[in-house]
Amino acid sequence: MRVISFLLVKEFKQIFRNRLILAIILIMPPILLLILPFAANYEIKNINLSVVDHDGSDFSMKLISKLTASGYFRLQGTYVSYAEALNMIENDRSDIILEIPAGFEKKLIRLNEQNVFVAANAINGARASLGSTYLTSIIMDFNDDIRLRWMQPSLHGPGSAIKINSSNWFNPLLNYDVFMVPGILAFLIAMIGGSLTATTIVKEKEMGTIEQINVTPIRKHHFILGKLIPFWILGNVVFAIGLAISYLVYGITPIGNLLVLFSFVWIFLLVISGFGFLVSNYSETQQQANLIIFFFMMIFILMGGLFTPVSSMPAWAQAIVTLNPVSYLIEVMRMVILKGSGWKDIFPHFWKMAVFAIVLNAWAVLSYKKVS
Repeated sequence: MRVISFLLVKEFKQIFRNRLILAIILIMPPILLLILPFAANYEIKNINLSVVDHDGSDFSMKLISKLTASGYFRLQGTYVSYAEALNMIENDRSDIILEIPAGFEKKLIRLNEQNVFVAANAINGARASLGSTYLTSIIMDFNDDIRLRWMQPSLHGPGSAIKINSSNWFNPLLNYDVFMVPGILAFLIAMIGGSLTATTIVKEKEMGTIEQINVTPIRKHHFILGKLIPFWILGNVVFAIGLAISYLVYGITPIGNLLVLFSFVWIFLLVISGFGFLVSNYSETQQQANLIIFFFMMIFILMGGLFTPVSSMPAWAQAIVTLNPVSYLIEVMRMVILKGSGWKDIFPHFWKMAVFAIVLNAWAVLSYKKVS
């Protein structure tokens, strides 16, 4: 312990002398947590809509008003020909075209049916798909309003109406901030824990101090622990700052036990730090270490369930995700913070992380080449 305490003092002095590391720890998490949840969400608004109204009736005007009042669509213009509206899409000034045929109101009243045409700019597949879904839903709602309120019941019969009472569990208001913030917080812990440790040993190589350490009686596991513990502590500090920002800015209070949450973060930091030490052991320069950790972090984040659900990935990708420690952290963060999950619920993830921690840190100790 005495040897490790000396190493810890040395590491903390180096950390506090490096203003960049302090900025990464104290400034980067608040900035990212304040920006990303507002920018990175799944809700698509301000969809540019062009309408081709061949009818010009009271019903067609009410339909256009209902679309623009929904908050999802931004009317770019009403045109008399489809070619004019298509030109708007070709010039990237419109996302969706709604074409209302002539005789829309008359046919709807007399025959109780009518067709409209929707064309979407599918270069952005997600925007086209969701935009068409929103448009279809609003048109169906408009159709129900016509049948139940504006048309005469005596002509079409009373009809049947089914009312749906729904309940959204764990996120009643469907707030994307509530869903995204825990995932982004997991992303920050992974980035800081992995990136900082990935350069710590290779930095000693570049400075030439690694040779001095190698000729000392310090054992390899003492050296690794002396490097790991400071960044493990700093990772917990970042996590605590993130939780405070989540509560103060977004009003997100963990429903589950904080001890359960911190315990999983503790084991995760051992995993990601061990991985960072592996990268540092096999790198000769900080540039190499940064490029390697960037490559793996991109895979960890993009295949971690932060933006794309793991269940929506192909089978081969889901198999890779089982080896992705970040995916377990993102899932557990959402489970504990939003659902209130306890030890029993997260235990399957916990023991897998324990295996990762043992394997990676043992590998880091064995792969560190010390010449005594």
